[in-house]
Amino acid sequence: MLPEGILALSSISVADPASSKKRILEQAARLLAATADEPPAEQIFERLLERERLGSTGLAGGVALPHARMPGIQDSRGAFLRLAEPVEFDALDGNPVDLVFALLVPDDATEEHLQLLATLAGMFNEAELRNQLREADAEEAMTILTGHSTTHAA
Repeated sequence: MLPEGILALSSISVADPASSKKRILEQAARLLAATADEPPAEQIFERLLERERLGSTGLAGGVALPHARMPGIQDSRGAFLRLAEPVEFDALDGNPVDLVFALLVPDDATEEHLQLLATLAGMFNEAELRNQLREADAEEAMTILTGHSTTHAA
């Protein structure tokens, strides 16, 4: 499970229409930017794109984990996209991706960055979790990824 505070319901998009790697990164940047005042989506997109140019963050099993370090932010944050249609992402197994978790961490949080990536890779390595996410709405995806329900008793 992800640590509390990494993912917000507002940073989850299901049946997302992004149809290329660039569009996926743009949408991920918008979702990541929507959870805080700074930085703007354009700067986040540039960081994600810069990291992607170093090597694809597409894994096996239809999963991509684009990630970047960002100066000026205090806390790590994530965004989850379930794509409407699988998209080519230069994944390790050569298959298109339909599950994308984007991660943004503070520039100086190297250890946290690596720990979060290891957690995400382990989670998305589980076929059952991937299958659940492919059927989930946004609230269900939030619960699956964080272990925390988005509904609260009145």
